Amino acid sequence: MAFTTYLADALVNEIFGAVNFTPPTTIYIGLSSTLPTVAGGNITEPAIGTNGYARASVANNTTNFPTTSSNNKSNGVAINFPTSTGSWLAAAQLGYLFFSDTATGGNILGFAALNNPQVVASSGATLSFAAGSLTITIN
Repeated sequence: MAFTTYLADALVNEIFGAVNFTPPTTIYIGLSSTLPTVAGGNITEPAIGTNGYARASVANNTTNFPTTSSNNKSNGVAINFPTSTGSWLAAAQLGYLFFSDTATGGNILGFAALNNPQVVASSGATLSFAAGSLTITIN
């Protein structure tokens, strides 16, 4: 996973300079058909509220993101998107996910390519990431 400059700056300023950074209480996971940038741009996300699309929300706690000692953090629970009620983004291939601090807009925290890009072409699709399937690493 790549971190955005927003998050990198917040963490560096917290450690060096004691500028307080308050992590979001909820992490929102969105989908994009285009590769996001470290500046937090170039996101082509399905329209929120259209055909059932919404960012998946996960409370930011140690149940959902268990404590690590190995430099790798994984999701402790399944992350589920709402069931589609129609096509998302005109059935474009959704090949990327991103983490945000709000349900719409907000600051992008990081992003990654999906191993298996998804297409939501009709109603009834349910996208989900199983517990342990998303890994976040800081090198």
